[in-house]
Amino acid sequence: MQKTILITGCSSGIGLDAAHGMRARGWRVFASCRQQRDCDRLRAQGFESPRIDYTDAASIASGLTEVLEATGGTLDALFNNGAHGLPGAVEDLPTEGLRVIFEANFFGWHELTRLVIPVMRAQGHGRIVQNSSVLGLVAFPWRGAYVATKYAIEGLTDTLRLELAGTNIKAILIEPGPITSKIRENSIPFFERFINWENSALREKYEASLLKRLYESSGPDRFELPASAVTDKLAHAVESKRPRARYYVTTPTYIAGYLRRLLPTRTIDRILSDV
Repeated sequence: MQKTILITGCSSGIGLDAAHGMRARGWRVFASCRQQRDCDRLRAQGFESPRIDYTDAASIASGLTEVLEATGGTLDALFNNGAHGLPGAVEDLPTEGLRVIFEANFFGWHELTRLVIPVMRAQGHGRIVQNSSVLGLVAFPWRGAYVATKYAIEGLTDTLRLELAGTNIKAILIEPGPITSKIRENSIPFFERFINWENSALREKYEASLLKRLYESSGPDRFELPASAVTDKLAHAVESKRPRARYYVTTPTYIAGYLRRLLPTRTIDRILSDV
C-alpha cells in the first residue's frame, strides 16, 4: 500500500520541497498550508492540501480529519515543519510576541502531534518528524524568540521519544542550518509588529547588524544548502528501519553539535557572540 505523510508549512521552502520530493519517492503527500490560497495553488499541482494553521486549533483538527477521511483513518508519517521567526534582542521582545511565536512554532506542533499519536498507536506504527534547527542546539544573538521555540521542540521531542520506547512510533528531529527559504522575509512583519528598535538601548547594533540582514539581500549565506538537503534527511527518517534520533543538515549544524559536546559554555559564547 502507498505510504502517507502529512507535511505542514508547504507554501514555500522546506515544506514545498519536501512535498515534491516525497511524492517523487512514491508517497501519498498531504501538503498543508496556513493560508487557503496556498492550499489552492498546491491542489492545482495535484496535491491533496488541507489547510492547517498552527495558531488555529479548529484548523488543526479539521485538517487532520480531512487527511484521515481520505486515508481510511491511517497516517504513516507526520512532518511538523511550519514556523516563523521574530528577530530582535531579548530585552526588546514583548511577552505577547513570544506568545505569538510559541503558538505557531511550538503549541500548534504539540496539538497536532497529540492528535496523530492515537492514530499511530491504533495502526501499530508511525514516524513523527520535527523540523528543528541548529538554533535548537546553540543560541545566536538576535534570535532569542526563535531559539526558545526550537529549544522547546528539542526537549519535547526527546521526552516523547523516551515515552514512545517499546512502540513502533518513532519521534525524530531534523536540525538544519542555513537553508534556502523565505524565513527571513517572512519574519519581517513580526519584527515590525513587535520590536521597537528605534527606542532600544541597542539601537546602534540594530542599525549596524540586524536591519541590514533583514532588509538588504546579500545573496546566500555561507554554507547555505537548498531545501532538498532537508528532504533527503526526511526521506531517511521515514523510510529507514532504524531511523536516527537526530539528523544534522549543513556544516554549521555539525559544528554546533561538536562545540556543544566538547567546549565549555564560556568558550562557545565567545565564538557565537558576533554571529
